[in-house]
Parts: sequence; structure tokens; C-alpha cells
Amino acid sequence: MTNDTSSRITRISSTSTSTSTAGSSTRTRYDTSSQTTVIVVGGIRFWRRIRRAAKQSATAVGNTVTPGGWLLVGAAVLGLGLGLPLGWIEFAAAGFVALILLVCAAPFLFSSRAYDVSLGLAHDRVVAGSEVAASLRVTNVGSGVALPGRVDVPIGAGLLDVPIPLLRKGAVHDEQLSVPALRRGVLDVGPARAVRGDPLGILRREVVWEDVHTLYVHPVTTSIPSTATGFVKDLEGNPSSLVVDADISFHAIREYAPGDSQRQIHWKSTAKTGTLMVRQYEETRRSRMVIVLACGDEEFANDDEFELAVSAAASLGVRGIRDGRDVSIVVGGEVPEFARRAVRTSRDLTTITARTLLDDLAGLEKGERITPLGDVASLAVEGHSDVSIGFLVCGSTPTPRMLQHAALAFPADVGVAALICDPTTEPGYRTLGSTSIVTIGLLDDLRHILARSAKS
Repeated sequence: MTNDTSSRITRISSTSTSTSTAGSSTRTRYDTSSQTTVIVVGGIRFWRRIRRAAKQSATAVGNTVTPGGWLLVGAAVLGLGLGLPLGWIEFAAAGFVALILLVCAAPFLFSSRAYDVSLGLAHDRVVAGSEVAASLRVTNVGSGVALPGRVDVPIGAGLLDVPIPLLRKGAVHDEQLSVPALRRGVLDVGPARAVRGDPLGILRREVVWEDVHTLYVHPVTTSIPSTATGFVKDLEGNPSSLVVDADISFHAIREYAPGDSQRQIHWKSTAKTGTLMVRQYEETRRSRMVIVLACGDEEFANDDEFELAVSAAASLGVRGIRDGRDVSIVVGGEVPEFARRAVRTSRDLTTITARTLLDDLAGLEKGERITPLGDVASLAVEGHSDVSIGFLVCGSTPTPRMLQHAALAFPADVGVAALICDPTTEPGYRTLGSTSIVTIGLLDDLRHILARSAKS
């Protein structure tokens, strides 16, 4: 065997080849060095680390340098880049000044993570128009002295700035804050942010703590008289005026009619009259108060009317819950913007306790595409067939015809009162058919009018 043949056999043996005839395919597999694979995988991992580190560095620089700082960076690069090679003294001087300002601003970022901040609220529920006390504790947990800084505490859409003095290692600074709760709503207090920056606002660094408190600002309520007067009572009160054949509260007797139960026969009266007599009862049922609160923009002239309506509904609901009644407050739901046909939606607020009710009312907002009052009343009656008293709470824009239409959604034996909230009008009381119309300009008007109606 010649050397050329031996070399050809050696080259063939380094590959694995399978060949078949008669139209078959040929597959060739080449052996890959493990060292090459390790190099490729290591290179890919190294490139990913570089890219991740570059992305994090770019994010950190973008969060640290303010727009004014970027202006100085551009001035330094442009001034030194053009002034020195071209001999433009003015450009070079501007570049040196910008560079010096950047260098002087850097030390103000030191010890930015030396703080440990804790935020606490004295109460998590307050009434609109009041304030709640808060405590802020800042501790220097760094290895040295922490330069003076600032802690920002977001309160809803606002921001409260708290200056922090120079703190030595392990020093603690306590600050008592007052969180204003002027309007009804649900506010997020926090998270606190420690802010480091130079006096010129060139560089800025923030450290955020994940300590967020939810503050419920309840609507203002007034104490109104008990809603028991003139309404359907529960088993502990007076029965209703509806006469039925079987219940608990005895009402009268009448002659026997085919189909009456023999258990209801009153034998003493039957013996006296010689005719079968049966008992009649007045229906007793659990009192359920249904309050339908309008939430559409077109149902209120301004925001003051809506706030007054929410406060009135809250006052009625709290009074009903304290009276031991089943209370349901129903508001209109949002209609989808691209609904192809009329859609009616409603939502029941949580009325397990007065606290849960006020929590839900704290976050209630009016909107544009909200189911109108009349449709919400119909949905409320469908969902609560045991309703015994109904309230319709709205602003000044609904007409008497609209209120009467909404009142007709309730059964005929249910008392319905429409409550119109208009701060610009005089309080009053009138009747529209079988519906009582109450107009209030202040929240206290509701208490006075209901007190007078209860006495009459």
C-alpha cells in the first residue's frame, strides 16, 4: 500500500458516512471538538453579561444625570472636543467649566444608600376634611457620616418633602408629619424615597423603600333619625300592611274558603258562629333598604353635587346598618365604549358593616359612560326582590319625569323617596304621585327634613 492510499484511508476514517443507492440519501456526520463548544458557549455567556451590565449602567446613568446635567455633559464634550484641537479658547473654557461642575456635583451622591427609612400612619381611615398623623424614622446604617439629604413621601398625587440633617453612624432622626385628607378618596402614602443631589440639580440619585400605606378618606356623614318610622319592619318591629294566610303576626279571622289549610282554622270562632273560620296574618319580612346612587356625569351639574350625594347615601346606609336592616347600595356600572347594543350594568357596594360601606364609597367616582339612574333602579329591584324602602340619590339635572320613571321600577307597596342634591337651592320636601321628593343643599338638611317627616 502506497503512502497516498494510506493518507486517503486516514481522511475517510475521520468521518462517519452512510451511503445508500437506488435513490437513497447520503448522511455525513462530522465530529465536533468539545473545546470549540466550550469556547462558543462561554463567548455567548460573556456577551450576555456585557450586554446586561451595559444596560444596567445606562439605566443608572439615566436615572442619575438630570436634564441640566446632560446639558453640561454635552457642553463639556463639545467644548473640549472642538476647543482644544482647533485652539478655540472660548469653547475650551466652557468645556472646562462644565467638567468642573460635573466633578463637584459627584460627591453629593455619596452615602445615598446609608439611610433606612420607616413610615407609619396613626390611622388608616379618616373623614374627609381632616388630617392624619404620620411618623417618619430615618436611621443612618452606613459605615460613616451621612450628609444632609431629603426624603420624599408621595401622598396620592402630591408629594411631601422632608429635609434630613447630617446623621452620624447609627444616628436616628424622627419626624412627625401631618397628612392632609381634604377630599374623599383612597390615597397611597409612600413609598418613601431618599433623594441625594447637588444644589444645582446636576446629578440626582434616589433610593425607594417598598413601604406603602393605603389611607381611606371616608365621606362626611350626618346622624339622621332612625328609618324605622313608617317603613316595613322586621320580626322585632311592626308587621307590614300586607295580609297573608300564613305567617307569625295574627291579624284577623275570615270565613273558610276552599283551598285553605285546616291548620289555620280558628275553632273557637267556628264554635261561636257555626261557620268554619280561619286565621289571617300580616306579613312580616326582613326590612331591606335599597339606595340607588347615580354616578353619571350627566346626572350631576358639578363635583360638589356628587360629593353631597355620596355623603347623603353614606348617611342613609350607615343609619340602616345601625338599625339592623339589610342595606344595599347600588351604583351604575361602566358601559363598554364599543357596545353594539344597549347594555345595563350595576354594582352592589359592600354593606356588611358601616366600615366596609364607607371604604367602598371612599373610592367611588363618577364617569361618562355609566348606566343611568332609571336602569340601575330596575336592576336593583331585580336583584333584591325583598326591598321594602327605596332611595334614589342624584344631582340636580334629572327631571321630575326621569325620577318618576325610576321610582316606577319599585313595586307598588314599596315606599320610594328621591333625594336631589343641589348646594345652590333651598331645601324642601314635596310629593310627586306616590314618590317623595327631598331636596337638600347641605348635608344637615337631610337630617332636619327626615326628622320633621318622622314626627309627622
